[in-house]
Amino acid sequence: MQLTDLNWPQVHALSKDTPVVFPIAALEQHGGHMSLFTDSMLLGEILRRTSERLADRVLFAPLMWLGNSDHHLDFPGTLSAAPRAYLDLLGGLLENFIQHGFRRLVFINGHGGNDVPGKQSVFEIRQRHRDRNDLLLLFATYWHLGAKPWEIEPQLRQRQMGHACEWETSMMLRLAPHLVGDLKKLASVPFGNPFEPATRGWITKDRTVPGHIGDPQFATAEKGEILFRAFTDDVVALIERVIRWDGKDWNG
Repeated sequence: MQLTDLNWPQVHALSKDTPVVFPIAALEQHGGHMSLFTDSMLLGEILRRTSERLADRVLFAPLMWLGNSDHHLDFPGTLSAAPRAYLDLLGGLLENFIQHGFRRLVFINGHGGNDVPGKQSVFEIRQRHRDRNDLLLLFATYWHLGAKPWEIEPQLRQRQMGHACEWETSMMLRLAPHLVGDLKKLASVPFGNPFEPATRGWITKDRTVPGHIGDPQFATAEKGEILFRAFTDDVVALIERVIRWDGKDWNG
């Protein structure tokens, strides 16, 4: 079910155990070869496929296209909500639906910069409602849900998500090839090892001059379809776990 298709009495009539999914992404630079709207388009396609498979068992909010993209602001066209403002925005979405009586609230994320504030938002809202033991507040980034697409397609060179990389570029070639530029002259930009396992503060221009990180020159539409299927399977599996949750078990 799409929230945008319903009126308020229809929402009111839903079981309050209906999972509510909030897709969150970004509008930011994706190298010289890809659209600023890449993250939102890719997540939108994954959620479109997900909603087809889950039919009327889940309520999907419209995609939130503004993300935490401050680290990309050196590249023109990027729009960003600063980290604290973004955290409060996400917390407000959760609070809205807690007020409406819903108990199973899930962020599905499609942008790496949303990861930290997204996790912090579900943590903070849980503290705010510490008297409740029936709330399930989740944050998940779609490429962190366990898929190993290289086991399906050995031609995939990358083993992790980059930025405007082989994975994202392949999915865009599958979804909107007219928005992908010439890949022939692109070179690999290594992921680097910025003092791992410590977490280093960084901005994008610390890591890349052209704006991409990874191997976009090896992207194909065929790889993109495999990636879409793998990531959609993972999102569906997560939401099905939310549907099956008994409302009490910590482990789900």
